[in-house]
Amino acid sequence: MGLRKDIWRVGIVNSPLQHILAQGTLEGLPVVWTPPMRRFCFRADPFGLWRDDRLYVFVEDYDYRVRVGSIDVLIYDKSLHLLEQRKVLQTPWHLSYPYVFEADGHTWMLPEAFRSGKLTLYRCRHFPDQWEEATVIDLGDDIAIDATPFFHDGLWWLFYMPATSRTAAVGALHLAYAPSLLGPWQRHHANPVRLNNASTRPGGTPCVHNGKLVLPVQDCTHTYGGAIRLLTFDTLTPDRVVTHAGAAIGQNDSFAPYTEGMHTLAGVGPVTLIDAKYTDLSAYGIGLQAWREVRRLGARLFHPKGA
Repeated sequence: MGLRKDIWRVGIVNSPLQHILAQGTLEGLPVVWTPPMRRFCFRADPFGLWRDDRLYVFVEDYDYRVRVGSIDVLIYDKSLHLLEQRKVLQTPWHLSYPYVFEADGHTWMLPEAFRSGKLTLYRCRHFPDQWEEATVIDLGDDIAIDATPFFHDGLWWLFYMPATSRTAAVGALHLAYAPSLLGPWQRHHANPVRLNNASTRPGGTPCVHNGKLVLPVQDCTHTYGGAIRLLTFDTLTPDRVVTHAGAAIGQNDSFAPYTEGMHTLAGVGPVTLIDAKYTDLSAYGIGLQAWREVRRLGARLFHPKGA
C-alpha cells in the first residue's frame, strides 16, 4: 500500500441506471452522499435493494488501521433521508463488493472475499442484517474477485477476475455459467474472455440496454478504480463471447474533492449508487505507513524465518 490512500465515498444518484447509460454522464444529476467517515476510513462498493419504501444500501466499510473490510447497510427512507446504519457481515478475512440481489424467492449476497480462498454465496435469514452461508461456488482452481452474477437468456452468468496476480485482478475478465444459481458452474472455455486494464474488472450491476447485456467495468489504466466504462456483450453464449467497451462515464464537477476515480455504478430501481474517490497524502498517513513498517521489521527480528 503506497503513501497515498484512496478515500472513497458512496453517493445515491437520483436517476435510474438506464437514464445514466443513455446519456453517458452523471453531469447535472443530483447526488445524496452518505455521511463522511472518520480519518483514514471509507465506504465503497455500494449495492442496494428497496423494501417497504426504504432503500437499503450495502457497502464495504474499511479502516486503513485494521485493513480488514466488513459489510454495513445504510437505511434510507423514500426521500433519501438516512434512518440508521448497521453492521451486517464481518469475518476474519477482508470483505468488500457486497453484491446483493433477489432470485428464486430469496435475497442473496455474494461479497468479494478472495482472501478466504473461496467464493461464498450468502442467503438472507432476516433482512437486512442476518445472513447464512448458502453454498460455495466452485470455479475449480479460480479464486474469484468482484464476482457478479446475472441471469440472462436462460442461464446464470458469473463475471469475475481471477486472484492469480495483480495484473489479472484488474485486466483479465473471466466468465462462468450455470443452469441454477446454486450450480453446477462451468468456466467458459474462452477465459479470459477479455484482456484490458481499461475495461474488464466488474464494477456494478449488469443490465440489458438496447437489447444487449451491459456490464459496468472499472478503468484501471492509470489508477485503481479510475473510472467506470460500459462493457457491452454483442454475443454471450457458452460457445462464444464478443464484447466492446464504451467511453468512461462522465462525473459531476460537484463531486469535488472526490474527482480522482469512480468504480461502482449500481442500479436500484429509480436511483443509482456510485462511489467516488480522492487520494490523501498527509503526515498522519505517512506515520501510519511507517508504524506498519516498524511492526513488520520487528516481527522479522523476533520471528526469523526457519526459527
